Amino acid sequence: MRIKPFAALRPPKNIVEEVECRAYDVLNSEEAREEAAGNPKSMYHINKPEINLEPGTSDTDPRVYAAAAEQFEKFLSEGWLLRENKEVYYLYAQTMGNKSQYGFVVCCHSSDYQEGRIMKHELTRKDKEDDRMRHILTLRAQIGPVFLAYKNSEPLQTYINRYATTTPEYDFIAPIDGFRHRLWVISDDADIEQITQTFSQMPEMYIADGHHRSAAAARVADEVKKTNPNHTGEEEYNYFMAVCFPHEQLTILDYNRVVKDLNGLTDEAFLTALQQNFSVERMGAENYAPQQLHEFSLYLGGAWYRLVAKQGTYDNADPIGVLDVDISSRLILDEILGIKDLRTDKRIDFVGGLRGLDELKRRVDSGEMRMALALYPVTMQQLMNIADAGKIMPPKATWFEPKLRSGLFVHTF
Repeated sequence: MRIKPFAALRPPKNIVEEVECRAYDVLNSEEAREEAAGNPKSMYHINKPEINLEPGTSDTDPRVYAAAAEQFEKFLSEGWLLRENKEVYYLYAQTMGNKSQYGFVVCCHSSDYQEGRIMKHELTRKDKEDDRMRHILTLRAQIGPVFLAYKNSEPLQTYINRYATTTPEYDFIAPIDGFRHRLWVISDDADIEQITQTFSQMPEMYIADGHHRSAAAARVADEVKKTNPNHTGEEEYNYFMAVCFPHEQLTILDYNRVVKDLNGLTDEAFLTALQQNFSVERMGAENYAPQQLHEFSLYLGGAWYRLVAKQGTYDNADPIGVLDVDISSRLILDEILGIKDLRTDKRIDFVGGLRGLDELKRRVDSGEMRMALALYPVTMQQLMNIADAGKIMPPKATWFEPKLRSGLFVHTF
């Protein structure tokens, strides 16, 4: 992996909690407008810049990108973002409950993405890539980092252990999710050299979250390269900002499904149809979560059911076919309910596991949805197996938590 340190723009310690915010793609415009209300320092003004315009403004309106640039200039002139005095790495820790994950904030070279060493597991949409690309080119900056995983490294763990015992530059509890976020500056030249060297020996890293950001950054590098007759490949625009975590520290939560109707079936007929490929056991009214792979929890008609996929319905040798998201998509959503495309069908919605089984129950009991299906979470090993095989995950398969915050560091070129 080809990485380098960088001189980030970042907020002074005393205002970091006013500046930092959630990533642009985990909330809608109205939620961002509400969270930023009364706070001119909120990074939402830059990474959700439509909130600076009248409500209802499309997030791809040309004025939106101009508003982002105007706000970026304001943050610089007001001193809400200050330049690091040298090129450094950072160590970023996130704590959810009693579990912490520690990632190195670095700049990755776009060639590692373009040539497949930064490995993806999701398809991207061109319109979303175009939006991020335009945002990056307008600002000549990346506001939000890509979330990467590397296979555990003892040398890097040594640095994590050493820095984590010192006083962090930032240390705060984020609103809404209540997770703790800490940041250390790694400015020692010898440490920087050794970290760079250690990453250079890695054959690959994996995108956990941020497929559109990394695709857009690679396209930006190609675009800017065309305007530079003296291009060498070392220019800052060839690099994009990422936070790289050891894979065993990461948490993937369940990503569950709620469906509006049973495709014309009664509850009884639906349960009967399930028995062709699953054992079906009624568990009662109390919440029931899947306990292992190939086990599902169905909420229907005020009761929870335990479903277990029968032998022969999946292929352990197929990294896609063995996934519970694939099993449920093929044998329940498609075969019984007629839902062919999870990305476009309006009869289905998705609920991240952080919201819990109560949210699934609420949406069914309210009458909004007819049934809910809870899945056992995908593992990091499954994700890496799929990426290694050059395959693509089914849609809505992974929900990483905690999410990276925006506004703690910005990369410019």
